[in-house]
Amino acid sequence: MSVFTLPQSVKEEVLLKELSSLTEHHRAHCEPYDRILAASGFASASSVAGLPYLPVRLFKNLELKSIPDDEVFKVLTSSGTTGEVSRIYLDKAAAAEQQRRLAATVQTVLGPKRLPMLLVDTKAMLKDRRSFSARGAGVLGMSTFGRDHVWALDNDGVVDLEAIRGFLAKHGDQPFLIFGFTFLVWLHLYEVALEHGLDLGNGILIHSGGWKKLVDQAVSPDEFRKRLAGVGLTNVHNYYGMVEQIGTIFLEGPSGGSLYCPDFADVVVRDPETWAELPPGEPGLLEVVSTLPTSYPGHVLLTEDLGVVHGVDDGDWPGKRFSVLGRLPRAEARGCSDTYRSAA
Repeated sequence: MSVFTLPQSVKEEVLLKELSSLTEHHRAHCEPYDRILAASGFASASSVAGLPYLPVRLFKNLELKSIPDDEVFKVLTSSGTTGEVSRIYLDKAAAAEQQRRLAATVQTVLGPKRLPMLLVDTKAMLKDRRSFSARGAGVLGMSTFGRDHVWALDNDGVVDLEAIRGFLAKHGDQPFLIFGFTFLVWLHLYEVALEHGLDLGNGILIHSGGWKKLVDQAVSPDEFRKRLAGVGLTNVHNYYGMVEQIGTIFLEGPSGGSLYCPDFADVVVRDPETWAELPPGEPGLLEVVSTLPTSYPGHVLLTEDLGVVHGVDDGDWPGKRFSVLGRLPRAEARGCSDTYRSAA
């Protein structure tokens, strides 16, 4: 069942009610959050854009959780490059729900059956099962949607060509899932497939992690799709997500070019000077909202990314369709693919 069903007006009504309730819940159970709201003078909101947002950077500086210590089931960390990392606290219920909603989102493009899966990464990254990096959490989260997993890189991060060839020989004539962070897919799958004539025609690629390194190589998102089509890979879905709202991903539609918000999430684009909500077509600072963060106050977050809404209720799926334009200038460089270091 799709999670891209609600027209924008219906979604706003549903989200305002649920997010307002979450705001009060976190206010009652997270003292630092209560102090922030008290200082801001927030009382109530009449729209999603009127809800109080936290700058995502606060999760690096404050311990923000709405559950007692003995209920912490898992701690996730972000992929910061300066030594500062966000810590996200999940209890069992929140961890189960984020996985369920992630599954529903991904199954929109994969279907209900688990497909054979090629992971464009190295297994060596999954060392500590309790405390994951953003990259580890992303890989592990997505791996549950596949079966007969094969890792495209060995433990040293070097391409395992025989493993890829073996996977394609076994599964390449039926639909299969490919997952990886954008830069790794480009460097360790696309270029390898091109060089060795590998047929990826039945693959469904889900990828994420920022374009920074690809832009350095003059590869735009459109060019990325075009080049992948050259090795037979046409079923391609980028997504945008962050560890601070784990389980919520904004998925690229079948036509490409735009990201869409699942029914339990949305985006607001704000003017970086006045903080007012901007209309479609005007780029600004991206705010992400989701009903999934129940164990910590991460339901309304102001990111450090620039974005633009292209349209509302006028694309592959209902609701807002948008693009992420890159990091805010001078914001800390971060991203799952950008923290990658080549083993070469």
